[in-house]
Amino acid sequence: MVLTVDHFTDNGAYLRRPDDSSEKPETVLLPNRYIPEGTVIGSEMDVFLYRDSEDRPIATTDRPLIECGQLAKLKVKTVTKIGAFLDWGLPKDLFLPYKEQRGTLKAGQSVFVTMYVDKSDRLCASMFVDRFFANDPPYEAGDRVGGTVYAVNPEIGAFVAVDDRFFGLIPKQELYETLQPGDAVTARVLKKREDGKLNLSTRKKAYAQMKTDAEVILEHLDMAGGILGLGDKSDALLIRTELSLSKSAFKRAAGALLKAGKIRIYDDRIERAE
Repeated sequence: MVLTVDHFTDNGAYLRRPDDSSEKPETVLLPNRYIPEGTVIGSEMDVFLYRDSEDRPIATTDRPLIECGQLAKLKVKTVTKIGAFLDWGLPKDLFLPYKEQRGTLKAGQSVFVTMYVDKSDRLCASMFVDRFFANDPPYEAGDRVGGTVYAVNPEIGAFVAVDDRFFGLIPKQELYETLQPGDAVTARVLKKREDGKLNLSTRKKAYAQMKTDAEVILEHLDMAGGILGLGDKSDALLIRTELSLSKSAFKRAAGALLKAGKIRIYDDRIERAE
């Protein structure tokens, strides 16, 4: 916001609203380190307001990495019992209350958040960002997109902020890797829903994915000494656990390797044929 210099002290300049002409206007301190040379009483300053480490209102000419109602990916600096503290580009870290978190956080992790003013008039972060997404993504089925994971529910899937602006979901049946909030992903749009939400998959189309899946099988065969305890009749959960592949993807890739003469397939195992 734009404020006007009311007076100076040893600590800095005190700013007031330009339309406040009262004898004792409400003022906020702009510390000396932020005052440009040549600033005088009456100068207008474009500043950002927040509370310092002693919970006092303070102004800065620095621009934070996020403002109220915006979305941003911020790094976790510390985690405590009451919440986490995020680096948002200002001296005092941004507080992410425990009740506003999704999943378990750790220092150094990046999380996707919005910012709001709490009941105590403090700026805080929240990982509950769904309501802030735009509903007009310029994507259709088959398009490749990038985004940030902001929540994971094992019963539903991984929630992704596509372009950090749109809602995306990798359904649990499409999850073949362990994802955490803050992870960057590249995915394919499976479906664009009528409400603008996107269903995603981190896997390529079946014919393009088959080569990659075959390489996964061969790599595991080599690590297992040429015999892998997964075969045509193996349980789907065991295949997913060992190879991060669905049973259908495993059978497609194994079939291609069999046709190429690279493996032999049995009910309970596959073996290198080379």
